[in-house]
Formats: sequence, C-alpha cells, structure tokens
Amino acid sequence: MEVIYIMWLRQLKRYWRSRARMIGSIGQPLLFLVALGFGFGNIFQKAGQGNYIEFLAPGIIAMSILFTAMFSGIEVIWDRQFGFLKETLVAPVSRAKIMIGRTLGGATVSFLQGLFVLILSLLIGFKFNIIGLPLAIVFMLLIALLFTAFGTAIASVLEDMQAFPLIINFIIMPLFFLSGALFPLDNVPKALSTILRLNPLSYGVDGVRGALLGTFKLGLFMDLAVVTLITIIVGIIGSYLFSKITV
Repeated sequence: MEVIYIMWLRQLKRYWRSRARMIGSIGQPLLFLVALGFGFGNIFQKAGQGNYIEFLAPGIIAMSILFTAMFSGIEVIWDRQFGFLKETLVAPVSRAKIMIGRTLGGATVSFLQGLFVLILSLLIGFKFNIIGLPLAIVFMLLIALLFTAFGTAIASVLEDMQAFPLIINFIIMPLFFLSGALFPLDNVPKALSTILRLNPLSYGVDGVRGALLGTFKLGLFMDLAVVTLITIIVGIIGSYLFSKITV
C-alpha cells in the first residue's frame, strides 16, 4: 500500500505545483459552458428541451475529467525519457502497484478538475438536486479511473511524446462529441444511437446528468454497470501493458 500511496501522492504534488496547468485546464470547459450554454440556450429552449445550461453542465464536467484523465498518460512517456520510470521499474515492487498508484493519482487530479468545473457551472447559473451529488461524484470518479487507465495503457505502448497528443485527440474527440454531452439522446438517427450506446462515456455523462438532474435516459443501473465493468476491463489491460514496458 505504501507504493500505491507514494505514486498517488506524487501525481497530486505535480499537479499542485503546476498552477499554470490548473488554470489552463479550466479554460476550455469554461469556454464551452459560456459560449455554447448562452449561445444555444434560446434555440434549445425554443425546441422544448428546457434550460440548456442545466443540460450542458454535466456533459462539460465529464469532458473536463475525460481530457485531464487521458492526457495524464503522457507522464509515463515523460518519465521514460527522463529516466524516472526506469528507476521506478527496477525497484523491488510490483509493477501492478506502480500502475495502480499512478492511475489513482491521475484519476484524483482529473476528478478535482471536474469538481472545479462543477463549481464554475454553479456560478453561471447551473442548478441541480443536491441529494444526487454523492451519486454524481461516484460517476465522476469512475469516469476519471476509466480514462486515466486508458491514457496510461496507450502511453505504455508509445515512446514518441509528439505522437501521444495526436493519438489521444483522435480518440477523445469522437468519444466526447458522440457521448450525448452536447445534445439530447432523444430522436437521434438509429446509426448515431447505436454509436452512442457503444461509447462508454455516454453512460458516464448520462450518469452524472441523471444524478444531478434526476433523469436518466439510459437507466441508472445500466450506467453504473457499464462504466464499472469497462473501468475494470481497461484497468486490467492497462496493468498488463504497463507491466510489459521496457526501458
């Protein structure tokens, strides 16, 4: 447990010491909230869908967690190039514990990022059911764990730091835009509906939105089961790929 704690604490310290990273990672979610929330608010309301800020905010919270979690994997490549990863891997400890510690640290950072966005959304008019906040936190943590493990798994098989952001962006954009974060899941074409249901982030977004607003489109238990199962599977795959790293 000490190894896991140390790796977890290292991730948090790196995040806390980088104030520019903390501020910069809030900029994009804030832009989405303000530009889309107020820009399309009237259109959304005229279409009979209600308050767009309330619909949009849970999706942007999930987006913030997704981006931070996935890009945390680049630290694996960074540590490999600067020799820290080699020193870590030759230590007489399990690589699985190192992977778990890194994943928990990255997930904690991305969860905190999502929490900051939730607070920002309150400042621009987002209202939610406080009773559902604990459940929303559960979904936020699951999203953070899932995509931190995913980002680490990808980084474990890459050595080129320049290639990592390109690949991550190629994966993130479809995941985000086809998750129902920006538009309702009702009355979409059948092909798009199928893609949405194959996207694990769709269940995370629906879980956060349902917990905060009280309406689940895909079902609470379905959301929880799918996100939990995929998190476990990706975590196992990520641990295996991390154990095979050569430096």
